[in-house]
Order: sequence, then structure tokens, then C-alpha cells
Amino acid sequence: MLDALLLPANTVVTAKGDSEPLDVSTASNPVFLLTLSVTSVVEQEAIDISLYTSADSATWETKPVTSLPQKFYVGEYPLLLDLSAVPNAKYVRAHWEVSRWGRGPTTPKFEIGLRLREVPPQALQAEAEAQTRR
Repeated sequence: MLDALLLPANTVVTAKGDSEPLDVSTASNPVFLLTLSVTSVVEQEAIDISLYTSADSATWETKPVTSLPQKFYVGEYPLLLDLSAVPNAKYVRAHWEVSRWGRGPTTPKFEIGLRLREVPPQALQAEAEAQTRR
């Protein structure tokens, strides 16, 4: 069961960047839960997180496979990532863009962490069954 950090908790982000590539080819299920943890922000700033895939960790797709909506506040933000429609996705990496506006220093400062966990097929099946009962 894959459970890995794309970025360790409380990583300080002040400019755009990319995480290290993460090998997801050993996962038994192509469905993952991405969790963004924002532990510190300043006023009037935003962060955008996107995930990209690669077959070899050298050449990356030009379009993200998924993106989180823009975030402004401290909190935990989950996103389900299904790579079953992307058969060549052997690696993933996160890309982030940050911005700041208003008065004061113009350099944004976020403290974030990104965790990627494989979702067991049984959990997905149980959720699908629960949905049909509602």
C-alpha cells in the first residue's frame, strides 16, 4: 500500500516549484488520495497545486492530471486522484504556484505538506455500495 509524502509537513513555500518525482508503478490500485495540509499562511495570498504524470520521470505531460482549487487558508484539503485512465503514469509530481497581493511584503509564504496515499479497492467498493443505498 503506497503512502508517501510529496512534500514533508511544514515545508516553507515562497515561490513556484515542483516536488521530487514519486514512483507509483508499484501501487496495486491506481486510485490515490492526495491531501494538502496548509499549516501557515499570511493575508492576501493564494496557492495553486497541480499533479503531473510521467512514464519515465524525465519527460512530464504538459497538462496536469488533476488540480486542487486555489487555496487561501489553513486547513486540510483532500482530492481523489484516479490514474486508471492514464496507463503510462508511472511517476507523479506536484507543481505549485503562489501569489500575494495587497500591502506589505510581496513575497508569499506558505507552510504546506502533500501526502499521497493509495486507496484500497475495498474502500472504493464500500463507498459505491453506500451511494446506491442512499
